Amino acid sequence: MAEHSKILVVDDETQITRVLRTSLSVQGYDIRVANDGEMALEIMKDWAPNLIITDLAMPNVNGIQLCRTVRATSEVPIIVLSVRGQEQQKIEALDAGADDYVTKPFSMNELLARVRANLRRAPKAEAAVQELIEIGDFSIDLATRVVRVKGHEVRLTPKEFELLLYMAQHPHRVIPHRSLLAAIWGGTSTEQPEYLRVFVGQLRKKIEANPAEPRYLLTDRWVGYRFEPGD
Repeated sequence: MAEHSKILVVDDETQITRVLRTSLSVQGYDIRVANDGEMALEIMKDWAPNLIITDLAMPNVNGIQLCRTVRATSEVPIIVLSVRGQEQQKIEALDAGADDYVTKPFSMNELLARVRANLRRAPKAEAAVQELIEIGDFSIDLATRVVRVKGHEVRLTPKEFELLLYMAQHPHRVIPHRSLLAAIWGGTSTEQPEYLRVFVGQLRKKIEANPAEPRYLLTDRWVGYRFEPGD
């Protein structure tokens, strides 16, 4: 519920933070604002947000550094704000643990939709039924979010875990790019395949013996991805 959700907005542009504070507060969210990543981390010492919205280019601690630091200890959803043309920075942010991004200038309706989508998925992850999925070489514990491949634990980011879990629930069949994007990032993300390129690449580095020749997470050229769990 919006009235119970706390959002930390991190941006060094006063106009942006003012607009976001006003628009999000009207929706019932509890908002705090930081001018850079350093201030955000200070706020988080005694105030735990349910969602973070952060710019990338900021003084002191930038958005990418903030993502890395937060993700080391927390699974709170992170939405990155980026200007058009920052393609490499977007990928770095996703790589650092961000869950989603919105390009400036952005539609407030689009941002609100992303906020709702990420907040919906966050409590679901915590309220997951205590269940162990064992398939092929994989063991996935939905309660503890621990993943093991051939008995060896692998550390995944929240979005990597969601992606692997979804594919493990639909093994041996090609899942189209748009279906994966909609399932993990919401319907507004179906035209942003860079999400998949980044996260599939990261997953392969963690679960494959040879990421260049994957045996678990296979590409069906131009169509999608297929999960083969092994023997």
